[in-house]
Amino acid sequence: MDRTLAEDLADLPALLDIVSGTAGQVLLGLDKRAVAAPPSRREPAPLPEHGTGLRQALSEFRQRWEPDFSGSAGPRYLGFVTGGATPASIAGDWLTSALDQNVMSGEDSAAPDLERETVSWLGQLFGLGAHTGAFVSGATLSNFVGLAIAREWLGEQLGVSIAQAGAGALGRVHVLSGTPHSSIYKSLSMLGIGRDSVQIVPALPDREAVDVDALAAALAALDGRPAIVVANAGTVNTVDFDDLRAIAALRERFPFWLHVDGAFGAFAALSPEHAHLVDGLAAADSVCVDLHKWLNVPYDAAVQFTRRQDLQVRTFQNSAAYLTAPSATPDFGHLVPENSRRLRALAAWFTLTAYGRDGHREIVRRNISGAQDLGDQLAATGLFELLSPVRLNVVCFTLADRPTSERVHALIAAIAATGETFVTPTVYHGVPAFRAAFSNWRTTADDVTRACRAITAAYDSLP
Repeated sequence: MDRTLAEDLADLPALLDIVSGTAGQVLLGLDKRAVAAPPSRREPAPLPEHGTGLRQALSEFRQRWEPDFSGSAGPRYLGFVTGGATPASIAGDWLTSALDQNVMSGEDSAAPDLERETVSWLGQLFGLGAHTGAFVSGATLSNFVGLAIAREWLGEQLGVSIAQAGAGALGRVHVLSGTPHSSIYKSLSMLGIGRDSVQIVPALPDREAVDVDALAAALAALDGRPAIVVANAGTVNTVDFDDLRAIAALRERFPFWLHVDGAFGAFAALSPEHAHLVDGLAAADSVCVDLHKWLNVPYDAAVQFTRRQDLQVRTFQNSAAYLTAPSATPDFGHLVPENSRRLRALAAWFTLTAYGRDGHREIVRRNISGAQDLGDQLAATGLFELLSPVRLNVVCFTLADRPTSERVHALIAAIAATGETFVTPTVYHGVPAFRAAFSNWRTTADDVTRACRAITAAYDSLP
């Protein structure tokens, strides 16, 4: 064994204590860390020929890299929909690395059964008890898996297996949606269906929710040809929700696969005041939910659900003499693109076990309240204008005066430079705008006030 590696092995408990202490310092110091700041440029170091050991590697990391890492795990990072990591989920993630299970099959470990239990818990959380599912890396891959199963369903309608014959057997595919996320286009590209297959259906006036009557008309125009409908349970800009129950009811008249992108909006199910927004989710054929967003587990983790596990197995089965064949409880290697899979479920299992439905409901409700408060505070300044009601956890706003793209990006840079908060740019109905997304378990009312002050101070600093 390499001498340095052997020394680290002999000193492993003490070294892990040092790493644990470092992590504790980072986590307890999040409130003081700059939420976002442009990293300093540096030349890459050459590959080490002779290692220095874990202790020295940690020291070098803390000096060269850690200071320029963002405070994205903290309470005032409002960019994208990033979330954080609860204490229990961090413990689960650490143990995931320590145990280092490959959850492709269950012949030598209980890890796959833990994943099945966790998927079942998540299904109960979102009212998807009749669906099966699996962990994947994020919303993009969750949408990919759901649409891959939809592709196989389209083939089933034509009496052919697309997994065997290829996407060319389908001919033109019709994918109808009101406000599809970018990952839908990416997934369709990877699946050989193509980005051009997306047909945008008009949304309701001043909304991002699809007009169900317009969707019905678009489906009728297909003259009975099967299609894929991608519905939204929470759009990115304004967290608008399609009428899922009304869309599902259209299947009585038209043949289509209903895929629901509920990456973070599905968590509305946890709030009694907002659960009506996901009414009808259980009627979907496939559902995407991202977990490193509002479940607050470390990157990367998401879950996909479907009613048609048989088609999922047909799509993703991995056959070889040394592998188990698909069964009534198929190995995860037959359900998702990866064969090598880390135990992503453990972080989710830990946080659900530690805090339960009630604990995560409280996070969701507090974040929703924070978004509403920030919207009210920004509007009260007179400097900003809300472009949409705050429906859930995202504030979509713009400058009250001259909202040009240049001014929006200049203000975003000025906000990041404060180190107090971070928001991301967008365009809503042609207007350059900002998005502030709440999904971190640490965020409090004080953080909302600090974020608003930082945004206002950044505005005052603009020429």
